Amino acid sequence: MNVGLIAHDAKKVLMQNFCIAYRNILVKHELYATGTTGRLIEEATNLNVHKYAPGITGGAVQLCADIEMNAIDLVIFLRDPLTKKQKEPEVNDIVRLCDTHNIPLATNLASAELLIKAMNRGDMEWRDLFR
Repeated sequence: MNVGLIAHDAKKVLMQNFCIAYRNILVKHELYATGTTGRLIEEATNLNVHKYAPGITGGAVQLCADIEMNAIDLVIFLRDPLTKKQKEPEVNDIVRLCDTHNIPLATNLASAELLIKAMNRGDMEWRDLFR
């Protein structure tokens, strides 16, 4: 499965820790992330991550394009709901596109853990029908 990973600045360490905790699951899948998040994940886990541009220079837009092309099967977007973002429309675009294309989306640690465990059990195999 193709897994999109994105994290706001305040959640990047949490994303690293999440990827460390679930490395044994993530290693079985193709990982895609915005540039900075991807680099941090690679440094912390030694996982191979396809990196888009850093978020502020278009990485979120690139992720949106892959979501729209149905090339991403699951998105984990650890967002910071307490800090207003300069690129807030891109945040809304990711959520909207995941909803439009029936792509499972986790926006916090609790939902991310549920989705990653479901993916490990094979509960996301229905996504193959969409590709």
